[in-house]
Amino acid sequence: MATEIISTTPESEIVSTRVFQFPGELVFKAWSEPNHLKNWWGPAGFTNTFNEFDFKPGGKWSFIMHGPDKGHYANECIFIKIDKPSLIAWQRHSKPIFQVLATFEEVGADQTKVVFKMLFNSAEECNKLKGFVVDKNEENFDRLEVELAKMSL
Repeated sequence: MATEIISTTPESEIVSTRVFQFPGELVFKAWSEPNHLKNWWGPAGFTNTFNEFDFKPGGKWSFIMHGPDKGHYANECIFIKIDKPSLIAWQRHSKPIFQVLATFEEVGADQTKVVFKMLFNSAEECNKLKGFVVDKNEENFDRLEVELAKMSL
């Protein structure tokens, strides 16, 4: 089990970035509380069933993503590092194997820049997903925007 964030090169990373028009505390909450995370995690049309969400380093995140047409995708992750309110990192233990490093930076009044990095052990592993994951990550961010708007009411 990886307990540290791996070192990568740009060829072995998929990076998605967006500035959200919400304060950092709210954005971090949407990522760190399962009752919010389950509402937006995944591409458009997906839903989630969380089995376990132990939000601490070494804690397990176990969930099933349900596809809009068919398919149920089991996900097993272990949190590696959490620095509230600026960083969350986890290791996937279900295939495909990679780490996620999400950083949160307040860049203005009620503006938070999220950098979502998928870190792979090789460029070859990264390239297997890069062709379709970039657009799916944008759909994920779109869903996060909707959840943040609901949370801010």
